[in-house]
Amino acid sequence: MKILITGSEGQLGNSFKKIADNYEHDFTFTDIEELDVTSEEETDNYLKAGKFDFIINCAAYTAVDNAENDYDKAFALNTTAPYLLAKYSKKYKTRFIHISTDYVFDGKSSVPYTPQSDTNPKSIYGTTKLQGEKKIQRTNKDAKIIRTSWLYSEFGNNFVKTMLKLGATKSSVNVVYDQIGTPTYATDLAKVIMKMTEHMPIDTIFHFSNEGVCSWYDFAKKIMEIKGLKCKVQPILTKDYPTIAKRPAYSVLDKSDIKLNLRLEIPHWEDSLRECLETL
Repeated sequence: MKILITGSEGQLGNSFKKIADNYEHDFTFTDIEELDVTSEEETDNYLKAGKFDFIINCAAYTAVDNAENDYDKAFALNTTAPYLLAKYSKKYKTRFIHISTDYVFDGKSSVPYTPQSDTNPKSIYGTTKLQGEKKIQRTNKDAKIIRTSWLYSEFGNNFVKTMLKLGATKSSVNVVYDQIGTPTYATDLAKVIMKMTEHMPIDTIFHFSNEGVCSWYDFAKKIMEIKGLKCKVQPILTKDYPTIAKRPAYSVLDKSDIKLNLRLEIPHWEDSLRECLETL
C-alpha cells in the first residue's frame, strides 16, 4: 500500500519511520516543508498526485500551554487540517486515520472513558482537537479517529526525556500525583495503527494507550528506578504546580473496542517504558 504520514517530525511520525522497514508498504513522510496540511490547495494537489491508499495524520499543535494564547495556529493544525485531509481523502478515495487526545474530556470521571463518553474539553488544545474530530465525522464517515494519552517516545520533547534530564542533574524533582492516566509508548501506537490499516474496523472512534493506570508521580518514580537515578521524586498537588492550560485530573481510556476489533494484547505501560529506555 501507499501510505502517507503527515506530521512526520513529531513523536508519532518519527515512530512510524522507526518501524517502517518492518512493513512491505510504500511510505511517504511529510511535514510542513513538504506539505502544509492547513492549506486547502496544497492538500488537494498533494493527495490528487499521490494516489495514496492511506493517510495517517500525525500533524497536530500539541504545545498545550502555548495553545491558550495561540488559538489561530492551534485551530489551523488541530481543526482545519483534519477537515481538509478528511475532505480530500474522501474525494480521492483514500482511507484516513486521524490521531486525537484524552484532552477532549474534562477529567471528572471516575471510570475509564469509552469512545462514546461525553466530551467536555477544558483547554484550547482539547477544544480544537474535538472540533477537528467533529469536522472529520461530518465530512468523511469512513474516517477513523484514535484518541490516545500521555504520549512519549525516543523522539522530540516529552515527559520521559524531561525526567531523564532532571534525574541526571537534580537531587529532587516535584511531580503531581493527583492526575491519573496511562502513558502511551508511541511505537506501540504506531504498530496498532498499522494493524488497523490491514484490518479496518467498522466503528469511527477508538481509544488506545498502554495497559495499567498511574499518576505522573508514579510514572516519574518508575523512570528514575529503571535508570538507577538517585533523584528523589516528591509528590505534589496540581494546585501547587500551576499551568496556563487546565489538565484533566483523570485520563484513563477504555480500550475494549480496539482490543476486540483488532484482537490486541496491549503491553503494560511499565514494560513499554523499559523498552523505550533501553532504546534511549
